[in-house]
Amino acid sequence: MIVLLTGANGFLGRRLVTALLAAGHHVICAMRHPPATPAYGQPLRYFAADFTRDLEVGDWLPRLAGVDAVINAAGILREHGTQRFDTIHVRGPCALFAACAAASVARVVQVSALGADEAATSAYHRSKKAADDYLLGLPLASAAVVQPSLIYGPGGTSARLFTRLASLPLIPLPGDGRQLVQPLHVDDAVQAIVALLDDDAPGGRVPLVGPEAVTLRDWLARLRTAMGLGPARFVSVPAPLVALGARAAGALPGSLLDHDTWQMLQRGNTGDARLTRALLGRPPRPPAAFIARDEARAVATSARLGWLLPLLRVAMALVWIVTGLVSLGIHPVADSLALLARAGLPEAWRPAALYGAATLDLAIGLGLLVLRRRRWLWLMQIALMLFYTAVITLKLPEFWAHPYGPVLKNLPLLALAWLMAELDTPAREAA
Repeated sequence: MIVLLTGANGFLGRRLVTALLAAGHHVICAMRHPPATPAYGQPLRYFAADFTRDLEVGDWLPRLAGVDAVINAAGILREHGTQRFDTIHVRGPCALFAACAAASVARVVQVSALGADEAATSAYHRSKKAADDYLLGLPLASAAVVQPSLIYGPGGTSARLFTRLASLPLIPLPGDGRQLVQPLHVDDAVQAIVALLDDDAPGGRVPLVGPEAVTLRDWLARLRTAMGLGPARFVSVPAPLVALGARAAGALPGSLLDHDTWQMLQRGNTGDARLTRALLGRPPRPPAAFIARDEARAVATSARLGWLLPLLRVAMALVWIVTGLVSLGIHPVADSLALLARAGLPEAWRPAALYGAATLDLAIGLGLLVLRRRRWLWLMQIALMLFYTAVITLKLPEFWAHPYGPVLKNLPLLALAWLMAELDTPAREAA
């Protein structure tokens, strides 16, 4: 088949491209930012498309020439910038689906979500349902709406969230942790979606779920065991506090938790696994098999770094902020100026040096808290600490022998800043 795939650069889309090619299909990827170079030697090509602007049937009809099947895997969990539910989930896909009907495309598969039904309350679910209903109402030869449950896989947003939670020494649970989930491994989800292109595949709404429903508490405990981290210890967080935290987290860019996702978790995320088993020709893998033994240590390390790196960043930020505040007047200014005199700084320069350094310390600390790109800040800290250490060594060497080790403490701080410069970057966080 010639298959047009939207969302080809997403978590699910990238794996669908690989699976479709392995199954012998020719793949056309509709992407906002297609690669600059073609995929030589593979039945694969790209074109630029964007559901924020391609909202008419005419935008899609020319692109469907010769296409046998369409898979729409584009979607967002939260709105941001120009990415709105109305365009990404409804208007853009509906224009594509209408074009498929006009072009007599044989098979259309819409990747929706479990919970996009009559009882849906979140904007995410309601927008998905609107497109699902539109597709299933069109005069197409075959249309399927796949409704995945929670999908687990390396690099996935939910996988990062739940492995990080499971790796905590004390795992916070919303309420009693009895919310139901039915995790499905991403490889099983992809295999099932590709199977929907077969002539005898079912149409209509198709739930994609794992083999069994488990409580959130049990799900996190199983992940922790699979990572080899020992028994899980939980602490219950009252549901009203979680709801307040979800509203606050919703204001943070990139946060998976907000009011809607909290409501979706409260509602539960389960379904009948019979169609998933039929599409796979076997039972979907259980959560205990999501993490291979030879991958457990790497997954556990990545999970722990996910919360340790922000913790270390905040700690370093506080060091610089408190140092700046202390230098601005909490510590006697006369004593600070006297120390600068002992270091050989001319009297006229001392106030400017004291207040300038204090302001710089504050700026570094605040920058660590608010800036997204921080590598240059870590390198600046290394340079400053090396400079301060060199000046003290030359002008105030007695501080090396101080019983509280004020200069010796620079050594672990230098090592920490170097570590953070290597790891604390947007590219690493998104990996």
